[in-house]
Amino acid sequence: MESRLPFDDVAWEKSDEIEQSWVEFLSYEDIFDEIELFLAAHYHPRQCADFKLFRIGGINATFLMTFTDTNIGDAILRFPIPGIALFPEEKVRNEVSIMQFITEKTSDTMPIPVPRISRWGKRTESPAKLGPFIIMGYIEHERSMSDVLETPGPHQQNRLELNPNISVTKLKSLYRELANIVFSLSTLSASRIGSLKQTGRSVWEAAYRPLSLSMNEIVRVGTLPRSKLPTANYDKTSLYFEALAELHISHLKYQRNDAIDSADDCRRKFVARFLFRKLIRDPELREKWMSPSYENGPFPVWCDDFRPQNVLVDKADKVVGVVDWEFTYAAPVQFSHAPPWWLLLDKPEYWAKGLDDWCTEYERRLPVFLQAMRDCEEVVFQTRNERLEESQRLSSRMRDSWESGDFWIMYAARNNFAFDAIYWNKIDRRFFGPTGYVDDDNICDVWKKRLDLLEPEEKKTMEKYVDRKLKETETRPLCWDPDQYTLEFMAKVDQDSDDA
Repeated sequence: MESRLPFDDVAWEKSDEIEQSWVEFLSYEDIFDEIELFLAAHYHPRQCADFKLFRIGGINATFLMTFTDTNIGDAILRFPIPGIALFPEEKVRNEVSIMQFITEKTSDTMPIPVPRISRWGKRTESPAKLGPFIIMGYIEHERSMSDVLETPGPHQQNRLELNPNISVTKLKSLYRELANIVFSLSTLSASRIGSLKQTGRSVWEAAYRPLSLSMNEIVRVGTLPRSKLPTANYDKTSLYFEALAELHISHLKYQRNDAIDSADDCRRKFVARFLFRKLIRDPELREKWMSPSYENGPFPVWCDDFRPQNVLVDKADKVVGVVDWEFTYAAPVQFSHAPPWWLLLDKPEYWAKGLDDWCTEYERRLPVFLQAMRDCEEVVFQTRNERLEESQRLSSRMRDSWESGDFWIMYAARNNFAFDAIYWNKIDRRFFGPTGYVDDDNICDVWKKRLDLLEPEEKKTMEKYVDRKLKETETRPLCWDPDQYTLEFMAKVDQDSDDA
């Protein structure tokens, strides 16, 4: 499989360094005590039974408090981690809004159990000004859905993998639990693409830009300046897809050091991005994968980070909670129409045996999930006493997305670092035909056959950046644009090191 666009190692190391320093900072006795007093005061003003740093996750640090009064549920206090979450205030605001929206809008027949929010605030309101925070009720659970689905024992390079020995009956039962959530989310929508804001009593609008997980990552480990990210919300599907295509191009332009390994590698990556943009700009090409009937919405709620790891289950493996909603927004309906990538738990670009093997295994499991989704659909529409046409089924649209290859367009659009592998293996030949090479799988040279499809200005831009990016590989300076709090914490760490 073609390699991913690698992370910038210098930025990645700095991000990890800041995270580690901040976690150590949390353990200082005076800081720890201040956090404990803050949570107790704002959740329940009685003496707590226990308080601890509960979890350091991929993006957040979480504290857990239990109380002497057993009638009071446990409390969670959560902060974004500096150096990891690069839009902390925006992230917390969006997550609070979407959890409140889901709580209000999901029905008894299709509930999505999210944590109950007690309080949230900005960094200036937090203990020791640690960062924006959310205080939530703790959801009692036995484990995550991922723990149930994954292969037992240690995992290679900490990558998850679906248990190959799981029975079809058990898998369908677990997929059904997940399908209920996916289906319920797909029924919630907004009139624009973006992150939600409550503007009145039971009135919600996509008032902010759609802050995505990919946007955070291409600033954190892709060295894209924050100013190059989208700032708008969108009223048309095609406008948002074009913004995502432009983001792929900007990412390649601005990521230093690890973005390319040669002049031809640079050209190949630019060709892929320009042709992907062509799929959106060219009306004839666009109609092959984007139905005009979906151009103006409505736009379903989509969570970038929804996956089995964030689904909590009880001892009977029934869902009791879903967490980590920060990168959730109203999105093109095509995102929801694509079947979930997480059926195998791990992403295709990380699959140890390569993309072809991932697809083979995925196609074994997809029918099980689609049947679970159909069962979910039947129950919901029977409850409503409505007849469900085949064309109305989300399960049918998911099947069509996979069989047509639209799944890969959605995946490539959302995943900047996986883009090259997906484009050349799964998208290019579908729209632009065979290349004429005897070995058409030799994707290292396919781009040369596509040069005539580029516009003159695109070729000029490509050559301009080839020289620039080759020079960038000769040095290793940190080129990073984190948020203000991360910068201040970096300065504090440097000052403490100098004082020592």
